[in-house]
Amino acid sequence: MNCELRVISDICNMLSQKAKYALQALAFLTARHKEKTPILIGTIAKERNIPIKFLEAILCELRNHDILVSVRGRSGGYMLAHHPKDIKLATVIRVVDGPIALLSCVSLNFYEPCENCNEKICHINPVMAEARDAILKVLEKRTLEDIKDEVIPSRKKARVR
Repeated sequence: MNCELRVISDICNMLSQKAKYALQALAFLTARHKEKTPILIGTIAKERNIPIKFLEAILCELRNHDILVSVRGRSGGYMLAHHPKDIKLATVIRVVDGPIALLSCVSLNFYEPCENCNEKICHINPVMAEARDAILKVLEKRTLEDIKDEVIPSRKKARVR
């Protein structure tokens, strides 16, 4: 695949469905962080309409990278390992999707040269490095606190007399 086609393909696939689900689940957990109680995976899956098997794998990965804590037992579930203000969106996306850069040749953490491309004469590389820097400027500054769900208080059912 030539460089231009790869750029278009990478832009279209920048945020995977896995990353979208991870962010949705974390937004849900962030809204309930103050409660300090684990949330069942089934509750998260139902509330955010995420396939439970896919969510299990995502939450396990986030737990393995110290973003979440899992609690076993009857009142078990998942909760944030740290305060939401301390978990950057860039960290979450890197854990779930890998590089944030649109091309591997401009990735800061996952560098790989592009196939069939000479970086010395490539004019796409500096543009994609600039795009990476702009994206990182936002994602390194933003945290889970910035994406938390709004919790709508549940209404108690009126008693019928």
